[in-house]
Amino acid sequence: MRYHRPTSKADALAVLAAEGDRARPLVGGTDLLVGLRHSTIAPTWIVDLKGITDLPEPITLTEDGIRIGPTMTLGELVAHLDVRRSFPALSEAALTVGSVAIRNRASLVGNLCNASPAADTVPALLVLGAVVTIESVDGARTVSLADFFLGPRRTQCHASALVTRIDLPWPPAGTGSAFQRLTRRRGVDLGTVSVAAAVSSDGRMSLGLGAVGPKPLMAEVAEPVDLTDEPQLERVLDQLLNVAAPITDVRASREYREAMLRVLGKRAVLAAAGRRTRMEAA
Repeated sequence: MRYHRPTSKADALAVLAAEGDRARPLVGGTDLLVGLRHSTIAPTWIVDLKGITDLPEPITLTEDGIRIGPTMTLGELVAHLDVRRSFPALSEAALTVGSVAIRNRASLVGNLCNASPAADTVPALLVLGAVVTIESVDGARTVSLADFFLGPRRTQCHASALVTRIDLPWPPAGTGSAFQRLTRRRGVDLGTVSVAAAVSSDGRMSLGLGAVGPKPLMAEVAEPVDLTDEPQLERVLDQLLNVAAPITDVRASREYREAMLRVLGKRAVLAAAGRRTRMEAA
């Protein structure tokens, strides 16, 4: 195995283009090192991105939203005041990833590119309208996060490309968001079920779902919902959660996941709705 620490994006992309599947990019390494240790991957090149000087900054505030670079760690993310204030679902989701030590190493972009169906941050990013930029020697292209995932461990970012940034638009005034997660034990286990919700000022809502399908899922309803109308809320939840296709595995049965998805979905919607006034005031 060979180690390369480029100082420019062009250098990194050239190595990835030349080596293809034989190379793996490194930022935090929390997933990469596990794969190396268990021999589930065997790259011949490790391309360390931390020395590149022309990548986007870890986080940048723009007129349209926030831009997150590939070296932004989850620890830095949850400590950022603007993230906590404007994107509470993302902050809550990031706080569930591993331990403090893992969050201080793992990057948000890496959490996406690992493409686990149970990735904790993805449901929140989906409902918040995240867009990713993918770069290779052939140029750059931008895709919505909803289109980024192709299946378990598969994304539109092929082996010779890099995700160089995530863009999140500022939420419309009066929008609230929240994240809920169920796991077998606190801290370091993968989520059994996870749900993120975003609710607009007039009651339109969207849900991001984790660990209940071959890839993270999103569903939304365009018409306003009266959250004080319990039967209407239940009908809308039925509609939104219909996209889920949970399976039985070592973490839970299909039936348990279905039941808990309904519970967490409702909790997330109500928590997001409760934040709408505070978000509008901010």
